[in-house]
Amino acid sequence: MVAEDVMTRGIMSIKKGATVAEAMKKMMDRRVTSLLVKIKNIENRESKSCKDFGIVTRRDICYAIIEKHPLDIKVEDIVSFPLVTVPRDLAVREILELMKRKNIRRVPVVDRKNNIIGLVSNSDILRAVTIEILEEEMLPKEE
Repeated sequence: MVAEDVMTRGIMSIKKGATVAEAMKKMMDRRVTSLLVKIKNIENRESKSCKDFGIVTRRDICYAIIEKHPLDIKVEDIVSFPLVTVPRDLAVREILELMKRKNIRRVPVVDRKNNIIGLVSNSDILRAVTIEILEEEMLPKEE
């Protein structure tokens, strides 16, 4: 099993000038735990290059609102940059090792041109492994 097999496709993003309160609302509305943030102001607005993005997570927000009100904090003030990414063909075991080593719960997946094509979270991996185990259990046992 590799990144592309378990990733969530598509990119949920927010503008770097948005408030943390806006990010919180978007996360709740979309039922996600992170948003990609376009960091660099580049001419190609459609760019999905990982070099142009950072990430803001639920954990980042929780730590930020300890000190200030969510309306008083901009996403760009708490965004993690540069991104830690994985190629689409990286084995799930290696992704988990990376997550453990970097103390992160999700990583963007990139294609050969370093464009973001999806996101793998620890929940995505757990779901895929659980399904795989359940399917194995349902197969008839050889005697």
